[in-house]
Amino acid sequence: MRYLPEIFANNRRWAEAVRRERPGYLPGLNVSQNPRFLWIGCSDSRVPANEICGLQPGEMFKHRNVANLVRENDPNCQAVIQYAVHTLKVRHIVVCGHYHCGGVRAAMDDTPQDGPLAGWLAPVRDLRQHEGSSLAGLDSEEQRWNRLCELNVIEQVRSLAALPLVRQTWDEGRPLSLHGWMYEFHTGLLHDLDTSISGPQATAPS
Repeated sequence: MRYLPEIFANNRRWAEAVRRERPGYLPGLNVSQNPRFLWIGCSDSRVPANEICGLQPGEMFKHRNVANLVRENDPNCQAVIQYAVHTLKVRHIVVCGHYHCGGVRAAMDDTPQDGPLAGWLAPVRDLRQHEGSSLAGLDSEEQRWNRLCELNVIEQVRSLAALPLVRQTWDEGRPLSLHGWMYEFHTGLLHDLDTSISGPQATAPS
């Protein structure tokens, strides 16, 4: 419980600093938001999306889950995408994974799993099996782990491109681009996986 007062104290200091340095900023957020990006990222606490992109509150709409998955049967993710694309009119959706992802590592474990996490990570386990031969050609378990993190992001961009609401946006001639990125903890840098898709005729590279 001792951490809760600290969080509120931190919040007060932050709010006071913002009001002092940018007097009209917080009242402006109260009126509306106009983000240019939707970020679909991992729940990992070490990936602060706005900070690493140099963006302020209001500039990036976000959805996060374990292993940054895009699943058509996930109403939470689908509702976020619908609101971002149809209401907020974002022009870019970024799927951002990170190296050494614990969710991807759990999907690589052959130990039988149960509970909600096991079902949630099933697509990553399927991807691991599908890419088994290419992963086996890598020199170390860490390389296989990080490559599967990349392949997972590429797969999620493909899943995004196949969603009816995304394809409807393209059919209506509205601009929308999908991107796959990776974040690297030890450098703090983002890496573009060259997976961008900007229309129904494009496909993410393998």
